[in-house]
Amino acid sequence: MDTLFNTLHIVAAVFIVGPMAILPMTAMRSIRAGEAGQVASLAKSVNLFTLLSIVVALFGFGALGVADPEEGFSFGSTWVLLSILAYAIALAINLFVVVPAMRQAAEALTAGAAVVGASATGTSAAGTSDAKPAGYSRVAMGSGISSLLLVIVVVLMVWKP
Repeated sequence: MDTLFNTLHIVAAVFIVGPMAILPMTAMRSIRAGEAGQVASLAKSVNLFTLLSIVVALFGFGALGVADPEEGFSFGSTWVLLSILAYAIALAINLFVVVPAMRQAAEALTAGAAVVGASATGTSAAGTSDAKPAGYSRVAMGSGISSLLLVIVVVLMVWKP
């Protein structure tokens, strides 16, 4: 049973937490390219993968619960507590900083396209700017911190100090 939970935990981490960490990087490229629809779609995906990542934590708890007592691992182990804390912070950053920033960027890009469209018909004079679109910096900062925290979780899981 231990092997089953460990396998499920690792496979879920690769296929759920991986996209949770990587998709915001793709969204930043789409924000720079001005692809509002793509950014909105990626915001939904990041939100979904972030929520699904709770399954990874549950499999981890299951693996810890059926672990051999001789190994000395418990929910009170320092590496387990630090992993849970780092994961919880990464989850919160994704849900409350990254996803809302991606949604804001998609809305800003959509509004910008409407302004550019009106400008082309001569009804508005919109100036161009080299500034980053709304939300870009928060997506970059939040996803970078979240990814760093997830790397810390992996290091703790492997090292088990």
